[in-house]
Amino acid sequence: MKKVVVIGGGTGVFTVLTGLKNYPFHLSAIITTADDGGSSGVLREEFGILPPGDIRRALVALSSDSPILANLFNYRFENGKGLKGHSFGNLFLTALERITGDFNQAIKEAAKILGIKGKVIPVTLDYTRLFARLENDLLVVGESNIDVPKHDGSLFIKEVFLNPEAKACKDAIKAIKEADVIIIGPGDLYTSIIPNFLVKGIKKAMKKSQAKKIYVCNIMTKYGETNKFTAEDFFATLEKYLGKGIIDYFLVNIEKPKDYYLGKYKKEKAELVKYNRKLLSFWKKPKVIFTRLLRQGSLLRHHPKKLAKAICQLAD
Repeated sequence: MKKVVVIGGGTGVFTVLTGLKNYPFHLSAIITTADDGGSSGVLREEFGILPPGDIRRALVALSSDSPILANLFNYRFENGKGLKGHSFGNLFLTALERITGDFNQAIKEAAKILGIKGKVIPVTLDYTRLFARLENDLLVVGESNIDVPKHDGSLFIKEVFLNPEAKACKDAIKAIKEADVIIIGPGDLYTSIIPNFLVKGIKKAMKKSQAKKIYVCNIMTKYGETNKFTAEDFFATLEKYLGKGIIDYFLVNIEKPKDYYLGKYKKEKAELVKYNRKLLSFWKKPKVIFTRLLRQGSLLRHHPKKLAKAICQLAD
């Protein structure tokens, strides 16, 4: 059975895992722990726990087909002093961390309860924070402030870094070392993808890995992170932090959504990611795969089944 590792965070990893769990793979998800907004941010500040939100999503994606368990973990309290805004899964992971005294062990115990297919691994167990330096040298502190900019979101990000520095979780290094296939993304480039490669040890492990490495390009740009980015820009930015010549395949969506849905995103200053097919077709490494990956609907995201099928063809 092929060992497949997915690296990222947020809804992107959820989409990949949801599609791939129906195939005969041994799945491992390496998840960023840079999140500091919403329920995760509150629990992080009050309990000193690593942010559980993205971990929770990955656990739910790999969980058994019992909808009640998935719905329970995703249930978000809408009222109640101290509870409003928190998801049950985040509180559950926090409680398990208190009981076991170890966040990684808490994830493993939650995985048993949910009966997940595969493993969910935090990229680091160190407490750290994400910073972004903009083109005007303004320093933005915290993943949540980069994700939802309070500054001028049209300014380009010059660099991102972690402070304090963090070292990779041993389980993450082991998963990368043993992988047959590694999938990066999709997801917010600066807040879900790149933070993983800022962790000491991950970049080195990726370079040494003999696995096929696939990067899934985003479908839409994001205001405050990837304004006006083309597919070429996404790839060049990833290589800046990961290193050149590491990615073997670059998956680019060619399916266009209906104008009605694009109009909604226009209000959010987001656009369909454009690409230069003639230019990309000449790339030798990575090999660019142009394919239809869109899930039509009000939320323009990758279709789990289409994406899984494309990945499986490359894995074979």
